[in-house]
Amino acid sequence: MTAPVFREATAADVPAIVAMLADDPLGATREAPGEPLDGRYIAAFERIAANPFDHLVVAEVDGAVVGCAQLTFLSGLTYVGTTRAQIEAVRIAAAHRGRGLGKAMIRHLVERARAEGAGMVQLASNASRERARRFYESLGFRASHVGFKFHLREPRRDAAAATVAEAAPPAG
Repeated sequence: MTAPVFREATAADVPAIVAMLADDPLGATREAPGEPLDGRYIAAFERIAANPFDHLVVAEVDGAVVGCAQLTFLSGLTYVGTTRAQIEAVRIAAAHRGRGLGKAMIRHLVERARAEGAGMVQLASNASRERARRFYESLGFRASHVGFKFHLREPRRDAAAATVAEAAPPAG
């Protein structure tokens, strides 16, 4: 395998990124790849590209986009005002898995976070992704928190966002 090139994604990369996001059991239930590409993906890409604290990174091998991840910098007061780098949506194209590309991608993102002054790198992985958990642990990440999500709308649903009554968290 030719050495990967890591670079900022462009709008032309979005279809390949969405295809990778959809190419697993969880992503298949929430993503909508294909032509024409849902305009919400392009709108999201434009928001990411316009935000100096968000970076959509792709791995390219022999001219093809074969990996992606999002790196977001979060300012906070905890840890004496430490900036955190959040890694999300890490995907490697199926034909390129098992070749060290994911490890190279994470190392690239960690080094970029360090170079930009972050004091911590964090990520989350769905609890059902046991192999991913072992992968991240092999790179030095440690499970330290329990995460929670509260969906305000179903990602693939075309209806308007939930009403206030639907979105209210359970009482108690």
